[in-house]
Amino acid sequence: MSYNSKNYMQQGAEKWVIGGTLEILPGATVTGLPVAENQTNSVATDVAGLVTDFNALLAKLKAAGLMEAE
Repeated sequence: MSYNSKNYMQQGAEKWVIGGTLEILPGATVTGLPVAENQTNSVATDVAGLVTDFNALLAKLKAAGLMEAE
């Protein structure tokens, strides 16, 4: 009888493959993930100002590798 696991470590122990659900419990930590620069709260008083603030947020997410660049 054979068993196929959705979650496994590849031979050589350099890569984990997650094909099922990865559950991170409260109190656990994850290291090595990219972190985006802080975006201050918007104080825009018009749509143009809000667009500027939103575009700044998008740029920070892209720079951190959390969103694909265009």
